[in-house]
Amino acid sequence: MLIHPDFDPIAFSLGPLQVRWYGLMYLCGFIAGWGLGRYRASQPGSIWQPRQIDDLLFYIALGIILGGRIGYIVFYNFAGLLNDPLMLIRIWEGGMSFHGGLLGVLIAMALYARKLGMGFFQVTDFIAPLIPPGLFFGRIGNFINGELWGRVSDMPWAMVFHTPGAGDLPRHPSQLYQAALEGLALFVLLWLYSTRPRPTMAVSGLFLLGYGTSRLITEFFRQPDAHIGFIALGWVTMGQLLSLPMVIFGVVLMVLAYRRAAA
Repeated sequence: MLIHPDFDPIAFSLGPLQVRWYGLMYLCGFIAGWGLGRYRASQPGSIWQPRQIDDLLFYIALGIILGGRIGYIVFYNFAGLLNDPLMLIRIWEGGMSFHGGLLGVLIAMALYARKLGMGFFQVTDFIAPLIPPGLFFGRIGNFINGELWGRVSDMPWAMVFHTPGAGDLPRHPSQLYQAALEGLALFVLLWLYSTRPRPTMAVSGLFLLGYGTSRLITEFFRQPDAHIGFIALGWVTMGQLLSLPMVIFGVVLMVLAYRRAAA
């Protein structure tokens, strides 16, 4: 059995300004995506210019922050919003939804594609491999905060979290499971797959399929939010309910992509 280190959520202070680890992890994710995007754009045969990645990052950041926060409130804590409307803007306290962030990014990419005169899936195929590093750092931020812990476990690496509500029993460090699957593994899969020419929509489809499958798996180890619990059958969580359509839509996109390429 392990004990969570109880990290101080504040990384450092600059006078009255407190810089939190959670925010730094988001910054690391944006920097990683920006660097990888500029590298990919500079490769021979790319239709992208490295300078375009700067604007692309702004659109992605806006979509993630607005969509992620609004999605978390709508999907996971709408009742809390009714009691405390200002919680919507207190991002530094934690509480971001990947599925909401994804919807925000899709809207932002539609606007950016229109600005560049590109097809929507040309843009999403390009950014898909750039997203998993951000997911990795985001889950590390969750772990540092001691939030979104897993279900009770007797595995040797199970960990006791001292966060309010976690109790004294060892739990799966599910944040690290998600960082490994949704972050590292998905990044390697998408990066290697997209290094060779693929039909339009295929990379986007693989991202949806890969993330949705990873999330369906890791949700079996993650403790559902206390105010939501299980949605159905005594084991289906909100995360799984939101991820299943991603898997289905991802498969549809990949099938359509390859059928169109073969036509």
